[in-house]
Amino acid sequence: MSLRQPTYFIPHGGGPCFFMDDPNGTWTRMAAFLRSIPAQLPEPPKAILIVSGHWETEGFAFTTSPKPSLLFDYYGFPPHTYQLHYDAPGDPALAQAASKLLTDAGFKTGGDSERGLDHGVFVPLKVAFPEASIPVVEMSLDHRLDPAQHLAAGHALAPLRQEGVLIVGSGMSFHNMRGYRDPRFTPVSESFDGWLTDAAESGADDRAEKLKVWDNAPGARISHPEAEHLLPLMVVAGASDEPGKKVYSEHVMKTVISGFRFN
Repeated sequence: MSLRQPTYFIPHGGGPCFFMDDPNGTWTRMAAFLRSIPAQLPEPPKAILIVSGHWETEGFAFTTSPKPSLLFDYYGFPPHTYQLHYDAPGDPALAQAASKLLTDAGFKTGGDSERGLDHGVFVPLKVAFPEASIPVVEMSLDHRLDPAQHLAAGHALAPLRQEGVLIVGSGMSFHNMRGYRDPRFTPVSESFDGWLTDAAESGADDRAEKLKVWDNAPGARISHPEAEHLLPLMVVAGASDEPGKKVYSEHVMKTVISGFRFN
């Protein structure tokens, strides 16, 4: 019997940030948080199902390759960052099982045997699980970006946790490219982060009702002009019936960035 794994909403940073020179230590604490995750788990995961803010499809899709490649979907970074490796195996059986859970819950699903793992997946996982020995399946967002739909999808996927699967949402709790490094956005990000923390740490039913209308929160649409980097949180929150906990938070580039765990 596997021990039930928690779920996490993690920040994936900026491009390949953890694998570049960082003289100001911008990414030091975020990297330390990612590295701390394995020690927080009840046992090593049998596999990782990770929802990325960088893949949108009609319905939900899963990578099905047994040996997924990497998708270097970032631009203008040093040449060595396009030579990174993360040779974790895929898990077609997990992709099929996750797809069936969603199909049985009434969702449209699909598989993609050609798509590689994007930087919202391989960059943080290369920090957190550098040995690349745990099978990884990437899951897309539905392109309609409906929070209620993603909460319900997470609820449908919850049984995987009891099978030793670690479900991870990879995005950013603040994602406005114009706001980074601009002090005018600091109080906006703080207000939204306060609301998001309250929502995440609420009981499951209350949390769901709050997250369904996240764009009514203070600073919501300034913090997230588009929703794709927040929606992975909905999936991992939906997969838990317990209050969440903020397990990481700091000011990065003058905005608050946080991470959450759900037991």
